[in-house]
Amino acid sequence: MYNHGFRSVYKLNAHVVLVVKYRRKAIDAEILKRLGEIIADTLKKWDCTLLEFNGEADHVHLLIDYRPDKPLSTLIGNIKTVSSRLIRKEFPWLATKYFYGLPYFWTGAYFVASCGGVTVEQLKNYVEHQEQPK
Repeated sequence: MYNHGFRSVYKLNAHVVLVVKYRRKAIDAEILKRLGEIIADTLKKWDCTLLEFNGEADHVHLLIDYRPDKPLSTLIGNIKTVSSRLIRKEFPWLATKYFYGLPYFWTGAYFVASCGGVTVEQLKNYVEHQEQPK
């Protein structure tokens, strides 16, 4: 299913991985659940959608559907900022236990990969076999 914008039809999905600062194992089941809620709410405010979410003790995976008019790096930065601020506010003991009392949660870096319903090989084949004008 494609999304429709004012002058575009699109389907943009990205796989994002966010890692806890110092790779600390700071995420438990309660925090993971709350992170999913925070990230889904944040994406809604950007007119984007969280398709899948899961994680382990030191990182989370997001599969997001985003709009072409939303810069992906800005979107991810906002997700990290909002989720870090709210998690630290709701679980104040995290800073003392894992981050030397400093206001951290995520590392500065992140992983992102585009993803979609077709492989690069399928797309190449489709483009190669377009009917050329005569």
